[in-house]
Amino acid sequence: MSNPRIPFQLSTDRPGLEPPHGKPLIVHIVVNIELWRFEKAMPRKILSAPHGLEQIPDVPNYSWAEYGMRCGIPRILDCILKRDLPASVSLNAGVISAYPSLVRKLHEARWEFVGHGVHQQSMQGVADEAHLVREAIQKITCFTTKPTRGWLSPGLKETETTPDILKSLGIEYVFDWVLDDLPCWMKTINGPLLSLPYSLELNDSVIFAVEKNSASEFLNRLKDTLAIFDQELPKQPRVLTLGLHPHLIGVPHRFVYLERMLDILIEREDVIFLTGESIAEWYKVQCPPPEELSV
Repeated sequence: MSNPRIPFQLSTDRPGLEPPHGKPLIVHIVVNIELWRFEKAMPRKILSAPHGLEQIPDVPNYSWAEYGMRCGIPRILDCILKRDLPASVSLNAGVISAYPSLVRKLHEARWEFVGHGVHQQSMQGVADEAHLVREAIQKITCFTTKPTRGWLSPGLKETETTPDILKSLGIEYVFDWVLDDLPCWMKTINGPLLSLPYSLELNDSVIFAVEKNSASEFLNRLKDTLAIFDQELPKQPRVLTLGLHPHLIGVPHRFVYLERMLDILIEREDVIFLTGESIAEWYKVQCPPPEELSV
């Protein structure tokens, strides 16, 4: 089966786009704020149990994640605010009640809130997916008092019907399909849904938790990515997304590299920092959804 949602197109065959405000390198900072439930198995582990006897509660791995909520996110928040940058928060809606003081600070910072399920749990293991998505959207919308427009599935995992459900519940763009450096329109039974770029390569979860790289690897990848993008930017804008998790990039020995990364990007004259909402609006003006993707 070919891609059932997004028609294939070579990046070199895409129509040229006018960059926002003349800045072709669009940087999107996405901070994932998740609720790992103490009474459940942990979504990911840094420390395996002796003799492989995994049991609940899993105090060391739970604490690994909660360090990010206590110490990592204050560093990240302060770093981004000092540099006066916009950011998006991909939020498990259960965080609103579990860590209320944290969420209030993110809202005060005017970050865009993106739906990310209720707890850190794959959509593929949910009995009633539509109910879960609706609950997540309602909790976030009630807290922010504004529509929730974007969605990033926990672990980027979808079912066969996730895009259809998201579209039916008012979501306008999704970050799960990491297949292009620019937005793409995708097909659902309820009409076109916009796929916005995300990243598994410039993502601290993959770099540090999965691949176990050294602390400097994220910075190295950013520099190498910019070297290639510099060859392409004269012809077409690019979206560069940084996927961040407080318990990973927020620890001291890695955090110093995040500061360097942001400063490298800020120093460039061709960079603009945008949220998902702003990227979607920029793209839709120039590329409205094609008729063949309409219901």
